[in-house]
Amino acid sequence: MKLGTENRKQLIALAVLGGIALLSLAYQFWPSSTETASAPAQAAPTAAAHPAMRRLPSGKMVPISEPRLDPTLDLNLLAQSEDIKYAGNGRNIFVAGSLPTIPKPMRSPVTDQNQAAIRMPPPVPPPPPINLKFFGFANKPGEAKRVFLVQGEDVFIAGEGDIVDRRYRVLHITNTAVEMEDVLNNNRQSIPLTQG
Repeated sequence: MKLGTENRKQLIALAVLGGIALLSLAYQFWPSSTETASAPAQAAPTAAAHPAMRRLPSGKMVPISEPRLDPTLDLNLLAQSEDIKYAGNGRNIFVAGSLPTIPKPMRSPVTDQNQAAIRMPPPVPPPPPINLKFFGFANKPGEAKRVFLVQGEDVFIAGEGDIVDRRYRVLHITNTAVEMEDVLNNNRQSIPLTQG
């Protein structure tokens, strides 16, 4: 049976590294009483020399005590909490109608014209005009009538019921005009045939 002793150098290196790891773990977790005891002993005199103060709602100044994990009863803290008096605001929550009276705000004199102007909503702006131009027909025998519409440099060919430029619907086509509806604003407008 082989125990791994064939390579003696590797076995010695493994043992040395294991010992170092064991020592470092022991150093990390071993309690050192000299460092922990000296730190609180130095902090205590400075805290006792200049205690921080706070003001209670009653106006009395009391020292602020640091929270601690000691479960024993601190009579000084208990006496401080007993000295606190509730001042309140004069309202008795157990009696109906004990609310303080709030004075009503004074109204400034307002004329009838100012009241009418305040109450009237602003006028609704008219919908924007449909800026398409109707300039011709596209008729084939047996098919529905179609029209040519232009907006800037864009030319559209549409029949009744079609939507042009994702906004305008062609409602009715006549020989002299096209009735259009702005779908976004619910605005209807008749566009006459233009020559040009």
